[in-house]
Amino acid sequence: MGRRLLSFPGLTGAFVFVLGLALAALGGWLAVLGGTLYYVAAGLALMVAGALYIMRNAAAPWIYLATFVATAGWALAEVGLDGWKLMPRLFGLAVLGVWCSMPWIVRPVSAAGPMRRAAGAAGIVYIAAIIGVFVAGWRITDQRFVRHEALPPLAGPAGQGGDAGENEWRYYGRTPAGDRYSPLAALTPANVGQLRQAWRYDTGDLPQDEETSAGREFNFEVTPTQVGNRLYLCTPHRRVIALDATTGRPIWTFDPHTDTSANEYLACRGVAYYDTAAPGTPCPRRVITTTGDARMVALDADTGRPCEGFGRHGFVSLTDHLGKVPPGFHFITSQPLVIRDRVVLGGWIYDNQARGEPSGVVRAYDARSGRPAWSWDMGRPDPTAPPGPGETYTRGTPNGWGSYTADPRLGLVYVPLGNATPDYYGAARRPFDDAYSSALVALDAETGRERWHFQTVHHDVWDFDLPVGPSLVDLPGPGGSTVPALVQTTKLGQLFLLDRRTGRPLADVAEKPVPTRPALPGERLSPTQPYSTGMPTLAPPDLSERDMWGATPVDQLWCRIQFRRANYAGQYTPPAPGTSIEYPAFDGVVDWYGASIDPVHRLLVANASYIPFTMEMLPSAQAIERGLMKPWAGWDSGQPYPKPKEFAVGPQYGTPYAAVVKPWLTPLGAPCSAPPWGRLVAIDLQTRKIAWERPVGTTRDMNLLGTHTNAPLPTGIFMIGGNIVTAGGLVFMGATADDYLRAFDERTGRVLWKARVPAGGQATPITYMGADGRQYVVIAAGGHGGLRTRLGDSIVAYALPKKPP
Repeated sequence: MGRRLLSFPGLTGAFVFVLGLALAALGGWLAVLGGTLYYVAAGLALMVAGALYIMRNAAAPWIYLATFVATAGWALAEVGLDGWKLMPRLFGLAVLGVWCSMPWIVRPVSAAGPMRRAAGAAGIVYIAAIIGVFVAGWRITDQRFVRHEALPPLAGPAGQGGDAGENEWRYYGRTPAGDRYSPLAALTPANVGQLRQAWRYDTGDLPQDEETSAGREFNFEVTPTQVGNRLYLCTPHRRVIALDATTGRPIWTFDPHTDTSANEYLACRGVAYYDTAAPGTPCPRRVITTTGDARMVALDADTGRPCEGFGRHGFVSLTDHLGKVPPGFHFITSQPLVIRDRVVLGGWIYDNQARGEPSGVVRAYDARSGRPAWSWDMGRPDPTAPPGPGETYTRGTPNGWGSYTADPRLGLVYVPLGNATPDYYGAARRPFDDAYSSALVALDAETGRERWHFQTVHHDVWDFDLPVGPSLVDLPGPGGSTVPALVQTTKLGQLFLLDRRTGRPLADVAEKPVPTRPALPGERLSPTQPYSTGMPTLAPPDLSERDMWGATPVDQLWCRIQFRRANYAGQYTPPAPGTSIEYPAFDGVVDWYGASIDPVHRLLVANASYIPFTMEMLPSAQAIERGLMKPWAGWDSGQPYPKPKEFAVGPQYGTPYAAVVKPWLTPLGAPCSAPPWGRLVAIDLQTRKIAWERPVGTTRDMNLLGTHTNAPLPTGIFMIGGNIVTAGGLVFMGATADDYLRAFDERTGRVLWKARVPAGGQATPITYMGADGRQYVVIAAGGHGGLRTRLGDSIVAYALPKKPP
């Protein structure tokens, strides 16, 4: 018996038996939870087949084949011809079936003759199934859900050279409007395939080991600022670098030498540029940025030296009047906004740590002197009244940490707000917290006074904060008029179309009922939430057990069990004791990168990601007992703040509950939700319909088992980073987790060109005309800790080959 067990059929039979045992045992658990009975039946059948292989019984291949055929019928009934959903159900069993059809398995099991040949020929069934899965998967990828026939002809060659304004990228979105649209048209669908790397610059700013451990993130997400023939950028450790925009040659570097050891999140998404019109002003051209220890600095754009007349020797403290700010609790990740000689900014707060964290006050400074110009603190009776000596801004208020946008003509700054801290328990929030949480606020650029605000989520306990300012666009109105509008993207995947003068919706918004039970004791959840019913949604449909995914049948079954055990009621599932599934979650469908708008064709282009998270809510005492957090007596205790064990843990000091929020992955690191995990979507803002959409990205660099060498299946993949649109009819985007920069046809979404970048391109690219007359496309390729893409330090530029003299 021992010799037989160690033979090919014996080892194969043992493997099949153990696989069947796992499916039957876990399937029984799933059935008790109310799930499908398939796994119990399939597991028992595989156990029989495995035992028969061990005994070299001729019935073994036929029992296995019958189990596979029954599985195929069940899978088709569950998910139809969606190849990517069929994959975990059929692929592994089919590969195992091919092995079971090999001669060294069939010959010892079956007697010579037609039955042996038939058993071997069963391999054709398994191979056909494997081919069918992939063909069906590619069909899903290539399917164009909606054709767009009404897009007017693209603009002609106008904009190939352009004036200085057309050929500069001074803001995150190129202009204060945040549309991320370039009027340059030298690159077109006809020639973009010829793009080649023109230069590459490595900053040398790479993470230390401790900066990527325990959930800490080191992210090179910068969108360079381009003025004239220079690029200005910042690195995660807040070095500022000026490069020649045509050659990539470094011109100067500034290092603030700040201690960022306490910062859980290292990122800098860009710098601001200010050109003073006042004659005789020293340091007339300035790069304005922030440091990791919450200071603002103005640098001479020509030399990189701090501007002496700005603040104190070039620096301004951003912790004034904030009260107690432990190291790493407050800094700015996004670019400051420069408008009307003002530098306007908010700040990143170390989320979900405690009640009464530093204020989310929005402030403006004189761009020439660095002196405070105004502040907007929602918790004060007069929000713009400056604090007196010894006074602090209202602690714990919603903060605006994303990139701001502005309309200089209207004199308005659009500030996207987050949540009052902590994120996931709001029983003690104040009226102004609930009024402004996850709201868009329009402030007067000169005075800071509020003009209007619009709330996208009521009593937000899901961390659905607004992560980026809106994109502005002018739309046709009645009688040939023009309506100044904006589109606000959200983490939920909703698009709110508003009049940017008043904040009134231009597309219908309806209050719809949402689940409020089960909920945490003391919570007062809103029974309704605003839905932008007049615009298409990028939100995913609610999950069901059939949507569960995995790399193998076993881990897909594990996800089904977790789904049945968890608290889940669709969007706005209330945080509750135990584990809930949040989908979408705090990373959102559209995060800090927002959407691009082609103002000529009034087309919005957004890349959307779909990652479910689990949220475990547990009593604080239990979290302390498990070692996830330590006891702390609060801000006034004099005790130093005890950082949690890992970034995923939100202690929520001052509340009864701690939160542990993580991506919902299988033990193998595969997502528990089915593809597509990333889409590129174009929306016609005139018809308010989807123009086209398609999955984007492959699994080539998916981090299964800690590797970056997986099969490049075109499932659509997770994205962090934005896209840009050009007058040449192209969309450029490098946000996908498979380390590519791609160019898409704006009319169809078809991929026209792609280039492998040296690390994850989790940033928003820019484009400009170089001094040599070539249009360049530039992206930061530095990876992202959250997506676990390759980390790096490169700025890479692409252009058409130089023409021979």
